[in-house]
Amino acid sequence: MRPTAKRSTLAGGAVLALAALAACSSGAAGSADATGGGSTAATAAAGGVDLASVCPATVVIQTDWNPEADHGHLYELLGPDPVIDADKKSVSGDLYASGEPTGVKVEVRSGGPAIGFQSVSSQMYQDTDITMGYVSTDEAVQVSASLPTTAVFAEADKSPQMIMWDPETYPDVTTIEELGKALPGTGGVVRYFQGAAYMGYLQGSGILPTEVTDGAYDGTPAKFVTAKGVDGQQGFATAEPFIYENQVAAWGKPVQFQLIHDTGYPIYPEAMAVRTGDLEELRPCLEKLVPVLQQATVDYIEDPAETNALVVELVTAFDNGWVYDADVADFGVQQMKDLEIVGNGDNEFMGDMDEARIQTVIDIDTPLFTESGSAPKEGLVASDLFTNEFLDESIGF
Repeated sequence: MRPTAKRSTLAGGAVLALAALAACSSGAAGSADATGGGSTAATAAAGGVDLASVCPATVVIQTDWNPEADHGHLYELLGPDPVIDADKKSVSGDLYASGEPTGVKVEVRSGGPAIGFQSVSSQMYQDTDITMGYVSTDEAVQVSASLPTTAVFAEADKSPQMIMWDPETYPDVTTIEELGKALPGTGGVVRYFQGAAYMGYLQGSGILPTEVTDGAYDGTPAKFVTAKGVDGQQGFATAEPFIYENQVAAWGKPVQFQLIHDTGYPIYPEAMAVRTGDLEELRPCLEKLVPVLQQATVDYIEDPAETNALVVELVTAFDNGWVYDADVADFGVQQMKDLEIVGNGDNEFMGDMDEARIQTVIDIDTPLFTESGSAPKEGLVASDLFTNEFLDESIGF
C-alpha cells in the first residue's frame, strides 16, 4: 500500500474512451520539474533501503502508455504528496520502499501519445536522463542492433495482449486458432494495429491466416460493434472484456478471448530495461533498486486501492483524451491475478525471465523483422537481452 493519505478520485464516473488511442493534448494543469518541484529527496529511514549513494538523485522511468493498472507497480513507488506535471504527463516524488523513503526521488513518465507514439527504446536513447523504461521482449529483439537494451526486471509473467470475439456468434470457438478457422464461414476478420509483431507470428504460423486479418484497427469500438459479432479484435485482457460489457453501451455483453501468450508467443511485456551500455555503471543502483521494484509489485497487487486512486487522478490531470476509471483499474488487477499475468512463474519469487522463452521470441521474430527491414543484431542470443542477477529470490507472492 502506498504511504499516502487517502485522496479524492477526480474521475470516478468516467468511462474509458478507446478513441483516445490516437489523441494527444498538452493538458492545462501547472508543471513542476523532474525532481518534484525542486525539493530535496527525503532521507532514507534508518533500517530502510538507502539508494542515495548508488542511484541517480531522481530515478526516471519511461512507460509505454497512459497511466493504468498495468503500471500500478511503478505508481506504488511514490511517497506522500507526489507532484503531477500535466504538461509533461509525468508524476514525481520521493521514492519509497515498503513505506519508507529511500533517499532519492522517482519520476514516472507516460508513453504513447505523450512521446508521439514512438517506442520506449527510441525515447530512452534520445533522452539519457531516463534511467530505465518498459521494453517488451519483441521490441528488444527488433531494435537490438541499433538501440540495445537489457531487461533487469519483468513485472508481468505474461502479456495481457489478446484477441477477442463474440461468444454468441462463435459459440464453439475457444481459441484464436479456432476463430481463424471459423471466420471464412462468416466473412469476418480480426482487426489489429498494423505492424504488431505478434500478428506476424499468428499469420506465419497459420493460427490466423492472413486473409482473415485486417490491420486497420483504430483503437475505437465502432467497427467491432457495427460488425455485430462477426469480427474479432485485438485488445488487453486487463481492460476490454470489462469495458465492452459494462461501458460500451452499443455492445453491452461479454466477449470471449485468448491471450496471445497462450498461442506460443511468450514475450515479457513491459519488462523494465536499461540501455545496455549503462548496465555496468548502474549495477550498484540496480542491486538495491530491483528488489524495491519486486516488493512494490507485490504490495500493489495485494492492496491496490490507494495506488489505483492515484492512477485515476493522473488520468484526469493529464487530460489528453484517455479516460480510465476506478472500475476498470480494479478489474485490471483482478485479471492480473486470475490469469496469472503477474505472479511467481515457475518458482517462488517474482520478476525473473526465462532464457528459453526469450530465445523462442528471438527465433520467431528474427525472420519477421529481417523481412520487414529491421533485422536484429547478428548472432543475437537471449543472454544479450536480459539478466536476473539483481533479483531478490525471497520476494514473491
